[in-house]
Amino acid sequence: MSEENKALVRRLYEAINQNSLGMLDEITSPEATIHTPFSQHQAGRGSFEEVFTSMMRAFPDYHVTIEDQIAEADKVVTRYTARGTHQGELMGISPTGKEVSVTGIDIDSVSGGKIVEHWSEADTLGMMQQLGAVP
Repeated sequence: MSEENKALVRRLYEAINQNSLGMLDEITSPEATIHTPFSQHQAGRGSFEEVFTSMMRAFPDYHVTIEDQIAEADKVVTRYTARGTHQGELMGISPTGKEVSVTGIDIDSVSGGKIVEHWSEADTLGMMQQLGAVP
């Protein structure tokens, strides 16, 4: 089961890399919950779409590379590096044209072949420093 869960979570990153939010219907439960520093609305599949759409607007070339993945029972932990060029507004920061590289760790909970909960922690401070928003 762990390998199947890892494959499902890898499909989430494929959807992000392909900017194919339509794949979220296949991957996430309609009641899925997302916990990220960027999400104000956390309940339901729409929250996934909201977070990913805002990231794609800010970084149209956003790409995630999976560095490590560990699965046990219904949980999948993914360590990743995300890269992109800041070409759209992000949290009130006007586009800078700067390329950023951000590391993070996500934990996904899987039930019934769908992601039901997603926790994300990324180096937001490092990203803001790369954008020149903070010293």
